Amino acid sequence: MFNLLLVMLGGALGSGARYLVGRGAVLWLGPGYPWGTLAVNLVGGLAMGLLAGGLARLGNGAETWRLLIGVGLLGGFTTFSAFSLDVVAMLQRGDWGLAIGYISASVIGSVAAVAAGFWIATMMTTRTLA
Repeated sequence: MFNLLLVMLGGALGSGARYLVGRGAVLWLGPGYPWGTLAVNLVGGLAMGLLAGGLARLGNGAETWRLLIGVGLLGGFTTFSAFSLDVVAMLQRGDWGLAIGYISASVIGSVAAVAAGFWIATMMTTRTLA
């Protein structure tokens, strides 16, 4: 039951943060492109890489943080279903080039962000231990 509460708490915080980023992106950049969704997916990818790299050294204490932050917070923050809806909307409008660019930026960018986060966390761990 405690693990479920951790995931729920993290999910609530992540969903709230996703909402705020989405609203901020519309206010600052306009509604013509899903900048908020792209931002949370890239930031969430980087955060997941940092988390994974950092948790690799924690051992037994890692599971609590993985549930709270990885499953809960980042699960609520990142928006793959919203991303998919954005793509379908672009395709329905006939914006094929925009959709392909968005798919490419989101998928490649998110994978690169996870790799970068993992690398950064590994480098920080290596320097801390050295």
